[in-house]
Amino acid sequence: MKRIDSLNNPFVLKLAKLHEKKYRDQERQFLIEGEHLIKEAHQARCLQAVLITDEQMAMAGIDNYLVNPLIINKLSQTKSPTNIIGVCAFFPQAKLKGTRFLLLDNVQDPGNAGTLVRSALGFVVDLVIFNSQSVDFYNDKFIRATQGALFQVPLVRMDLEQAIGELKKAGTRIIGTKMQGGSNLYDFSCPKKWALLLGSEGQGIAESLWPLVDETVFVPIHPRLESLNVAVAGSIILSYFNQ
Repeated sequence: MKRIDSLNNPFVLKLAKLHEKKYRDQERQFLIEGEHLIKEAHQARCLQAVLITDEQMAMAGIDNYLVNPLIINKLSQTKSPTNIIGVCAFFPQAKLKGTRFLLLDNVQDPGNAGTLVRSALGFVVDLVIFNSQSVDFYNDKFIRATQGALFQVPLVRMDLEQAIGELKKAGTRIIGTKMQGGSNLYDFSCPKKWALLLGSEGQGIAESLWPLVDETVFVPIHPRLESLNVAVAGSIILSYFNQ
């Protein structure tokens, strides 16, 4: 076990740069914090090292650094820092395998995207596909919002037109969503192979993708409510599709 006391230690300074996306992409590493996320990452075999304030927190099979608590504070991005920081490797590129997919088109809010990944885990989605304009799935707010689900559900970033083309070749039906129009969700007969396409919070599904959509559903709501948050609507639909 190595010990680090200085805030200016080169390794600590390198890790601090991982708060920025360009350095995460360059190093292909990201930071996590908290015992729950650390445990999930360790089980997923993407945890490379931990920085801890107590020797009893050391973990097998990875690098352990016993550090000054001020270093934890420096690297933490939460208001109430924990006593452990993890260093993780980027995920390997997932393949388009399965029969149940979630496609995110320009879903940029990390809280909404993280909630959808949690729902994807809960309702047995095989793969979540993000387009280039959706949230960075190594963003700390997104990671916390998933509550560890990102380590259990495969995630991939790719062009949605390309992804949809490949899914269609495999017989997957593309299901789009609107506030109104199409089939009432509770009257909809879910196909065996499906991909649920969700659009951005403000703009919805991009116009260029609509010609690729096979069927459209909406979630019926009381007329006093204008619309549902994309994470809420998506979770309701995934729950129904999982029945």
